Amino acid sequence: GQETTGAGGFAMAIRSVPTLVYYCTLAREVADITLLSSALRELGAEIIDGDVLSRELTAPGGEALPGIRAAFGPGVFHPDGTLDRRALGAAIFGDAEKRARLDALMQPMILRRIREELERLERAGTEIAVLDMPLLYEVGLEKLCQRVWCVTLPRETQLARLMERDHFTREEAESRLRSQMDPAEKARRADVVIDTSGSIRYTRDSIPPLLAEERRLAALQRSNHGTDHPRAPQAR
Repeated sequence: GQETTGAGGFAMAIRSVPTLVYYCTLAREVADITLLSSALRELGAEIIDGDVLSRELTAPGGEALPGIRAAFGPGVFHPDGTLDRRALGAAIFGDAEKRARLDALMQPMILRRIREELERLERAGTEIAVLDMPLLYEVGLEKLCQRVWCVTLPRETQLARLMERDHFTREEAESRLRSQMDPAEKARRADVVIDTSGSIRYTRDSIPPLLAEERRLAALQRSNHGTDHPRAPQAR
């Protein structure tokens, strides 16, 4: 069973570690992730943003650029040597083999950066750290965590937001969605499901009680000195 707020795709997961830091992961669809991350940050959660990590790795001078050039050639770069993200996206989203090649290049770097950030937050005594990731189950990041929040959104709304946000054609947006796990399967695996198709206020108002419950579980985990994470009773 799941604790559900509304009907509708996004995800968050949590894990206990020996240092008693409580980890959360936000792996998401094209839902109101900026809104949710902002609300969580305002409530005191630390956010590790996968898109930010990826962009740092592919910024001018970034660690991933030599490998991308070797794998995909100069055609995915602008004349000034910066990465042409749209050209790279067009190259991989219609080609599973090329997408797998990019994932094999990027994911180890991103995972290392995630671990570095989590270690930094452990040393700082952080209570709850949130991993806001474009993909969760697809790359196995749920193994870092204990609890998953899945944020749902109707498919047509996802397509509209992708086309508006990234200036995709409908075909490009549909290709992006096809590259991800079925949202219904993500929701089925999650501990908490949040529908973001309603009003902004409804979405924001759903976060404080959910985070309060995670804090309660974190306190139990700390009192158990790093033993297995206590599972919350699941609402029907």
